Amino acid sequence: MTRPGTTPWDGTNLRSVRSSGITTVHEARSALGQRLRELRQQAGLSGRQLAESLSWAPSKVSKLENGRQTPTAEDIREWTRSTASEDQSETLLTSLHTLDLQYAEWQRQLKTGFTSHQNTIAHLDERTRLFRAFEPTVVPGLLQTAGYARERFTQGATTLKVPHDVDEAVRVRTQRHEILYRPDKRFHFVLTEAALRYRLCATEVMLGQLDRLVSLSTLPNVKLGIIAFSTRYTVAPWHGFWILDHDRVMVETYSAELNLAQPSEVKLYGTAFERLAAVATYGRAARALITQISDGLSAEVSQVSEDSE
Repeated sequence: MTRPGTTPWDGTNLRSVRSSGITTVHEARSALGQRLRELRQQAGLSGRQLAESLSWAPSKVSKLENGRQTPTAEDIREWTRSTASEDQSETLLTSLHTLDLQYAEWQRQLKTGFTSHQNTIAHLDERTRLFRAFEPTVVPGLLQTAGYARERFTQGATTLKVPHDVDEAVRVRTQRHEILYRPDKRFHFVLTEAALRYRLCATEVMLGQLDRLVSLSTLPNVKLGIIAFSTRYTVAPWHGFWILDHDRVMVETYSAELNLAQPSEVKLYGTAFERLAAVATYGRAARALITQISDGLSAEVSQVSEDSE
């Protein structure tokens, strides 16, 4: 229940939008840990005894049982073998798979590079009819030029220390752009002005990206909104997110991709998106703002060129 004098969209309650997925994931991990503890206790083993039988550090058993660490599939298989509960293995592995979908750590997803994940997203694109995306800091992947995408993947590979398959990842991402031209799909993007001004790539690359945004904004099935700096927000732009149809919300953090599917969460993010979209500008006004930013960058490039002569 909302406290007197507050609304679901004040600063305090908005934190629930940002953390609800993490809370759900923690609950799922804790439930899995509790089930592992029950199997150990039923086998009459202490945590130390189980750890010794598996050649694990005792702290690993404690972390798994208390939901502070996510088990691997092999951890579960070894656990059920050591507790004589192999008949529970498939059920536990299914729970782990569900947890992995909810909280997909980048280190796991990208262990072979970015290309595999881009292919997974491409399959998800095929099944989705309505795409709604809010991005406060970056241009959404489906709208990125090859140059801008290359910068994003390169920075990601460096930050996460994953295989550097940037060329192939860029190729797959640009192939995904084909869906923008399919009449059976609808897209609604909302970006902040900051996302168009942050220096996340070379100026020349950003100029090409801004030009592409202007072009894509004219597609009949693409709605592109820009929230200018001067706009009064009715809901704070805590983080970026995607809503796929009315079934799934995707949120990217530094460490993982959250996939939220509880109806209450999807509804909450849908309301947040509506509030953000309502204060954005569209059509000619949006293109005018993009062009204004582009002209400013062009002037910088010209000034640098003149100064170097």
